[in-house]
Amino acid sequence: MAERPVLIYDGDCGFCTRSVRVAVRLPVRMRVQPWQEADLAALNVTEARAAHEVLWIDRSGRVFGGAAAVAELLKSGRAPWPLLGRLMSAPLLRTLAERLYRWVADHRHRLPGATPACQLPPEQRPHRD
Repeated sequence: MAERPVLIYDGDCGFCTRSVRVAVRLPVRMRVQPWQEADLAALNVTEARAAHEVLWIDRSGRVFGGAAAVAELLKSGRAPWPLLGRLMSAPLLRTLAERLYRWVADHRHRLPGATPACQLPPEQRPHRD
């Protein structure tokens, strides 16, 4: 069991990095790490999945991705954030949250804070070894 949950994100994406800067201001104890620097095998996560969506690995090792990861992050905080996380996990809102997350992820290169690396396929981004 992990000491604290882990938030994995795309460290080559300016929009993602800025979003994580907002997340670390929340009252949540977590470790934050770009997937490019994480030991993905130890976290039971594939590189393909980490490149596709933000990930939340809870203390028991369960992996949540995309909107579900954001919901779990919020549920781990102090009021009022857990309420928002639970709402995002409700059946109807979960579907909407997933669609919104996927739209944002697919268009992040057009959003504020994006960098040219956001437009590249994961295998061509600068952080790659």
